[in-house]
Amino acid sequence: MSVRIGLGMSTFPFSSPRAMWRWVGACEDSAIDSIWQTDRLVSSEPFLEPLTTLAALAGGTSRLKFGMNVLVLPLRDPLVVAKQCANIDYLSGGRFLPAFGVGSDNAGEWAAMGIDRAHRGQNTDEALSLMARLWTGESVTFEGKYHRYQNARIAPLPVQSPLPLWIGGSSPAAIRRVATVGTGWISGAQTPAQVAPVIASIRAASAEAGRPVDDDHYGATFSFRFGSMEDAPAHAAAAALARNAPKTDPRDILAVGDEQTILARVREYIAAGASKFVLRPLGTDDDDIVEQTRRLIDTVVPVAHALG
Repeated sequence: MSVRIGLGMSTFPFSSPRAMWRWVGACEDSAIDSIWQTDRLVSSEPFLEPLTTLAALAGGTSRLKFGMNVLVLPLRDPLVVAKQCANIDYLSGGRFLPAFGVGSDNAGEWAAMGIDRAHRGQNTDEALSLMARLWTGESVTFEGKYHRYQNARIAPLPVQSPLPLWIGGSSPAAIRRVATVGTGWISGAQTPAQVAPVIASIRAASAEAGRPVDDDHYGATFSFRFGSMEDAPAHAAAAALARNAPKTDPRDILAVGDEQTILARVREYIAAGASKFVLRPLGTDDDDIVEQTRRLIDTVVPVAHALG
């Protein structure tokens, strides 16, 4: 098992694209493993669209891996997504880590786009199966409930074969999805105590399905800050978590303090079964986000990467 630290973006936290590329450059020149972009199509806050963002990262970096945490698949046509993913992996030389989910019940996209959310799980199951076939170069003819294709084929194919397929979500359906078609699982905003039973269930279900998920392919996500919970970015993040998950103490997810605080949280998730991490820096402005990232690179990443 190898422990690796990646960084994530949710809302666009920078003042300009130039500031973002400054941050990306700091990550590229470090031991940071990967960069991940949250998916949100409808929002009053600025969110970058994941696939176009990751395509830009493919051209603007040479070492970093990158993925989406996670792409809401039932909002998109799987043939188009399969083509986009294949192109990004091809152009990046095999550095792409695609991850998919079904979206949340209260996401604004369902009403905005006139999409029925009731069957989004079945829609996603069809889509994932189709994309996996397309990524092999197969000519796909399919007549399903949600998708219909006649002799659909894509080229160029992904460099990675098979292309990784990470899945988000913690429901029984999501666990089954990982066990039957996924190659990895990544958490949302969940505590180590919430992550542990999901990973245990996936391990059992994937073993029963005869395709055990690699122990190296379980991920956890949390935000961090070198500072105090009274700092404005940490306070705002805690308030958002309290609204979205009122039964969870934000302090059980956020890691705010010094490097030992952040490393302790990493170790808690490792004990729960995770080894890959998406950490989101909480900063006040461009300089603070870069400084938070550099402190993580200097003090946390070397120790965390040595844990496995």
